Amino acid sequence: MAQNIYDQEDFFKAYAQLPRSLHGLEKAPEFQVLRSWIPTLEGSNFLDLGCGFGWMSRWARENGSKVVQGIDVSENMLSRAKEYPEDATINYLKADLETLQLPPNMFHVAYSSLALHYIENLPALVAQVHKSLKPGGTFIFSVEHPIWTAPRNPDWIKDAEGHEVWPLDGYLFEGPRTTNWLAEGVVKQHRSITTYIMMLLHAGFILSAIDEWGPTPEQLQEYPNWAGARASPSFFTCKSHKAGQLEHLNQHKSVDSVYVDLLELQ
Repeated sequence: MAQNIYDQEDFFKAYAQLPRSLHGLEKAPEFQVLRSWIPTLEGSNFLDLGCGFGWMSRWARENGSKVVQGIDVSENMLSRAKEYPEDATINYLKADLETLQLPPNMFHVAYSSLALHYIENLPALVAQVHKSLKPGGTFIFSVEHPIWTAPRNPDWIKDAEGHEVWPLDGYLFEGPRTTNWLAEGVVKQHRSITTYIMMLLHAGFILSAIDEWGPTPEQLQEYPNWAGARASPSFFTCKSHKAGQLEHLNQHKSVDSVYVDLLELQ
């Protein structure tokens, strides 16, 4: 089972105070790039992996998705997501992404924000996502940039001239890293950019776009403390798609049948 750090009260309390937790997607700096990659959602089936507080699930619904399936392993996260006004077309499911089984040819778009770097058996999950997408479907995700997940001691240091530098080491030694972020003992899985890309290709995806997020001049004016991300990008984002021609978005299963398929597979 994936480490469920979000159900540890000290971690969750700190996480809930982050700007992206309090104010949603517009306070998630990488969302500007991700939003530009999202195809038209009108009438679509949308899968939100590691849905957290449900910000993206609600955004997908507001932008036209007919069916939205949010999945998270954390009771705390799902409870917070359900505090928002109920929408019968958004379904939240508690499930472990390490062992998740998804129905075939179900979704037009699969999305994951800053969740996949917690998953040990990520190739299995990526294969499930590919299976679950309709031909021509899109998979978009963000993870902590491998430059950030690689170091054994991820913190800025000063060089001999007093300049702050990021201590990159162990980049090609992939595997778990235990760090203290919001709480002690947070385990993340380090992978190189090559590994992420090859994982998608091996699963059958066609790569569409990648980005190594750095703040725009406009973002730096509002958030000058983001300047370090110009030297060491914080996020790696990726867009890929499943081969084939996407069907007309009105030709898909009903809301109820989608949820039944998902529940039967858990």
